[in-house]
Order: sequence, then structure tokens, then C-alpha cells
Amino acid sequence: MSALDNTRGALARIAAHDAQVNAFTEVLAERALAQAARVDAASLTGPLVGMPFAAKNLFDLKGIPTRAGSKIRRTAPPATADATLVARLEAAGMVCVGALNMDEFAYGFTTENSHDGPAHNPHDLSRVAGGSSGGSAAAVAAGMVPVSLGTDTNGSIRVPASLCGIFGIKPSYGRLPRSGATLFVAALDHVGPFARDVATLAAVYDALQGPDAADPAQVPMPVELVSPGMEAGLGGLRIGRLGGWFDGPQTPAARAAVAAVAKALGANGTAIWADAEATRAAAFLITSSEGAGFRLPELRDHLEDFEPLIQDRLLAGALLPAAWIFHAQRVRAMGKASMAALLADWDILIAPATPTPATPIGQDILTMEGVSMPLRPSMGLFTQPISAIGLPVLTVPLQNAEGVLPIGVQLIGRPWQEAALFRAARVLEQAGLCAAPVAPAFTV
Repeated sequence: MSALDNTRGALARIAAHDAQVNAFTEVLAERALAQAARVDAASLTGPLVGMPFAAKNLFDLKGIPTRAGSKIRRTAPPATADATLVARLEAAGMVCVGALNMDEFAYGFTTENSHDGPAHNPHDLSRVAGGSSGGSAAAVAAGMVPVSLGTDTNGSIRVPASLCGIFGIKPSYGRLPRSGATLFVAALDHVGPFARDVATLAAVYDALQGPDAADPAQVPMPVELVSPGMEAGLGGLRIGRLGGWFDGPQTPAARAAVAAVAKALGANGTAIWADAEATRAAAFLITSSEGAGFRLPELRDHLEDFEPLIQDRLLAGALLPAAWIFHAQRVRAMGKASMAALLADWDILIAPATPTPATPIGQDILTMEGVSMPLRPSMGLFTQPISAIGLPVLTVPLQNAEGVLPIGVQLIGRPWQEAALFRAARVLEQAGLCAAPVAPAFTV
């Protein structure tokens, strides 16, 4: 099919389904059709040519305000250029069709945005899509676009990928440039894509790589394409399961998912990261303090316009003592060092992505195995410690049995070793264990 045909199809699916899902905050039909016409005229080749995508609305898209899920930024001046990752995908022949719903300023795990409304999970519209990249995951799971861009500070790619039953990659910290994306916590922010199959995810990840001096956090690593070696299988990979903290309260579905993936990958041991809980606590403090620091002008001038779910947390973060943050950074460094020692013995570690499948919109308390906890922060129980130390993670979706909500598993790798994660994900996909079809109600 031509890029124009693909784009018209995506726009039609968005028009037909997004009123139910609420994944999009802006549909850029005129821009998309013009880009598709340019792609067709250029006679480009490659696996991504003519493929539609959409971006979390904290990525700059030329001509519209970058709202970052907020009310405050709706009247901001339009972006004058596309974010680097958006530009790279369009350079590969893809077509951006719009901007996607998210938690305000990326501070949340459920995308229950009071300004734009909640993003609905395509597998059950009464349930959350996860966050903060909930619109990104929901748009892919509903088949409106095959690819989307998201960000991950404490789990914001991995949580919605898990709840919506699709693949998502959080690369090593500093691997992909964040220029043109609104930062939440510069010390922790990652960017990455979602897709419904491993080959597409790999092709998109490859297209996103490359140096960009505009992001000072990007590490000048050589481009390492993952697509060519994706079919190499598991030969030589040492695979284990993370225990300890990662055996904490969770639903039977989460435990079964980890067990199934461990069995399929031949995991032959359990690793205990003793500093996981302390590292998560450090991430909470760093997130709250740095997140508030970025938002201080808006907090001073537009406090009443903030999302109620984050207002108090940002105010508290602005008041945290500097000594606490200094100590949190020391704990984070300790956790990074202890995990590095652990990974000397393993190439991939398996852990739950979320402790539960998608929960009902509006639910506040999560009870698992007799333990009750606040639902929203608890969606990051198993993602947040890993984010704080910048490791690459690929979330794989477990095949959705009839009547059962999907749930994902984290494949956690050594720094800069994303290729190993794609190899393992491909093995799972080929075995029929991991699959991410369009949600049944939205089959196209």
C-alpha cells in the first residue's frame, strides 16, 4: 500500500475508535496527508516507509503547542520544529498522524488526565491504559497506529505496555536523544517506542538511534542496529529471574507471566538485588524534587490549573531538603553499583512489569495477597528501581487469553545491550507466548 493509503486508513481508524479510547489529543490530518504524499513521491525504501505513527504530546510537533498533558500549555506558542525522534521517524519514511494523551507533565502511572479525560484500555474500556504514556500504548493496542513514541521516567513506557498488551522498549539512559521533548526529571527521563510486534519495534528503535548534540545527557555510543541479529536466538545468553523485591505483593497473573517467560527462555537461576527497595525510595525523592524544580514557574503562577493528582506532590517536592536529595543520589549510586555486580553473572533478568493487569478507572487502592497500597504509585513497584539506574528494558506482552486482561514482563539487560533483549523477545514471540494483536473490540 502507498503511504497515502496507509495514512488514510489510520485517520479513518482514529475517527472510528478514538471517541471510545481517548488516546489522541490532536489529530494532524492535513500534516499527515502532506507527509504521506512526499513519501510516495520520494520512492523511499525500507521497513518503515509509509507507516503511520503518533507521539506522546510532550514531543514537539511543528505547528502545535506542546502541551505535555497540561492545561497550562494549551495556549503556549506552537513548536517551531519537530522533536528529534519525530524527525528521525519521518526521515525513515514514516508519517506522524497526531499527538497522544498522557499524565500531566508525565507524573503518573494511569493517564487519568482531568484536563483531557482518561485514556481507556482497549481491552476493557472501563480500565486504565497505564501511564504516563497511556495514550501512546492505547493507540497502538487499538490498532489506530502501528507505532507510537513515549517516555519513561519511572516506568511510563513499561507500565502502559504491560496493561495494554503491547511491546515497549526503554533503552539505556542516554541511548536516544530527548531534544524537543518536555523533560520531567532530566536525571531519569528515557524515550522510546511502542509496537505490536518485535520486528517493527526493532526497526523503529534502529531508526531512532544516532548522536544529537542538543541533548547533553545523550552518551556518544556507536549506533548498534538490533534488527540484523534479532533472529540469533538465545545462544550464549545467561538468563535469570529477579527475586527478592520482585517477588513482593502481586496478582497471580503477574506471577504466572514471569514463570511462563522464565520457562520459555530457560532461565536457570534467581538473582537477588538487595538494594532494589532503597533505590526505588531514592527515585521517589529525586522525581519529586527535580519534577517540582522544572515546574516552579507554573506552580507559582498557575497552581489552580494543575492536575489535582499531581499538585500536592509537586508542592511537596519543591520543599524537600537538599540534604535528602544528596542522600538519595548516593543511594541511587549504591544501587547502580550493586546491580552492576549482579549483572556480571547475567545477560538478561526477568521481572514483572506491573503487579496487576489493568485496574478500573478511578480506583485508588490496590489489594494483593492481603496487602493494601495506593494504586497509582504501586503500578511502578517493579519498574521504578530499574529506571533509577538507567538499564535497558524491553516489556513483552503475554498472549491475551479470551476474557483475560494482558500483562507484561520486563526483560532487563546490561547497559547498552539492547540487542540481547530483542533476541529474547523474538524467541518468545516465535514460540507463541508473546503476542500483541489489536484488542478484540478494535480488530481492523
